Amino acid sequence: MTEELHPVRLVVNETAYDIRVPARRLLSDALRQDLGLTGTHVGCEHGVCGACTILVDGKPMRSCLLFAVSAVGVEITTVEGLTNADGSLGPVQQAFAECHGLQCGFCTPGFLTTITAGLRDNPDPTHDEAREMIAGNLCRCTGYQNIVKAVERAAVLGAES
Repeated sequence: MTEELHPVRLVVNETAYDIRVPARRLLSDALRQDLGLTGTHVGCEHGVCGACTILVDGKPMRSCLLFAVSAVGVEITTVEGLTNADGSLGPVQQAFAECHGLQCGFCTPGFLTTITAGLRDNPDPTHDEAREMIAGNLCRCTGYQNIVKAVERAAVLGAES
């Protein structure tokens, strides 16, 4: 018996995609498998680690907790959509590179999307606010110090642009 497929239009990184998915296809899986946008990583599949964080209408959300069929009518931004219009690194990406905010890189897409949204809401965070901004994302490699530095550097880069 084959599972019924539902037509879904997803708007991801300002591009509309028409796909057919099972009702219970996770948005993270649709992004990776159906759209080939593999920047969104799946770590825990329970919404705890933050590796699958994307922006939904500008707000950080765990894509492993959303069904693709529930994402109709919203604007989705993945890590692939964080670059500048000319393809160069966005300010948060640039800050991560400058501050050595990544090691293995698995958690990085979730941090980048989370920080992007956080800096929109608070463009000049204090050190404690920068730490709070990333509190919902887990990293097993860095110890967070360089990630916090990257948040602070991204705030400076964002103010300069």
